[in-house]
Amino acid sequence: MKQKNFIFPDVEKINNEIVAVGGDLSPDRILQAYRSGIFPWFEEDSCVLWWAPKKRMVIKPKDIKISTSLLRALKKRNYSVKIDENFSDVIQHCSTVIRKHQSGSWITEGMKKAYKKLHQMGYAHSIEIYQAKKLVSGLYGLAIGKIFCGESMFSLDSSSKIAFVFLSLLLEKQKYHWIDCQVYTSHMESMGAKLISKKKFQNDLRKALEYPDDRKNWSVYANQDLIAEELALKKASPKE
Repeated sequence: MKQKNFIFPDVEKINNEIVAVGGDLSPDRILQAYRSGIFPWFEEDSCVLWWAPKKRMVIKPKDIKISTSLLRALKKRNYSVKIDENFSDVIQHCSTVIRKHQSGSWITEGMKKAYKKLHQMGYAHSIEIYQAKKLVSGLYGLAIGKIFCGESMFSLDSSSKIAFVFLSLLLEKQKYHWIDCQVYTSHMESMGAKLISKKKFQNDLRKALEYPDDRKNWSVYANQDLIAEELALKKASPKE
């Protein structure tokens, strides 16, 4: 029988990065986890594992790094951007991405079902990049308070960074504090993300959760002209 209540531990008092094992992937439980600084991460043949890394990869939307080549690609405008138009296809594509050091996808059928439900509830959102009406890249994540918890991204070409730029510009306009990238990747580091301590992350999370959740369909924010105007004000980040 499924538990109705699943009390997550205080992650600041636990040294282990896996802070809980078991439970189901009900939307309420997932939301409770994220509000506690915890996220699910496991493979198909494993039980549900709940993580709170000792170091958390995050980025402030205003701090995104845009290289000269990426800025040129953005200004070509040979793509279109949609938001919350095709969440199911985005998460499906993300689940098929082959990643280093992983034998299978952590985006299991149960995870897909749970996040699709969270999308219907207004918590999970997708950024989608199209070329010639074909979905070529995108990302999805969870918005609670003023923090966006990034889950995964995919790209069928080289445009994955474009989706992340649009997400950052959107969140900056909506005054979001952080994008939670969860764990270190060189890809996110190149975009400006950095590692912070668990204690700092938990403190920042509490402040972000003081704001109400924005549970509308985010397609209302898909004003590409407005985003383009904002982008025109940004300069390419210097090469490191």
